[in-house]
Amino acid sequence: MKVYKPEWRCTFSVNEGADESASWKERIAWQLREFANRLDGGSRTLKIDCDVSPAVSREEIDTCMGKGFAVTQTLLTQLAQQAACEDVMRNAKAELFAEEEYQRH
Repeated sequence: MKVYKPEWRCTFSVNEGADESASWKERIAWQLREFANRLDGGSRTLKIDCDVSPAVSREEIDTCMGKGFAVTQTLLTQLAQQAACEDVMRNAKAELFAEEEYQRH
């Protein structure tokens, strides 16, 4: 009886800049991205490398990344809400945080 073993591979990496071992072409590309970020004012450029085997369609990869960014937005929104609530509490009840400030020094 033959045993079938599925095999797959998926590598996914996100970069915000050139690695030390980057070629001169990569370094120039990152310099252009950084320049574009300055022109846009406050944007953030990410380079995503995705290698999936067996191959999946570009549309499937785009759908997965879109869902991942939607989760990221939800998490960041929750963090912003928590920070806003903490700011309100620090203003309204500063005495609750006085000991924490004392311990930091």
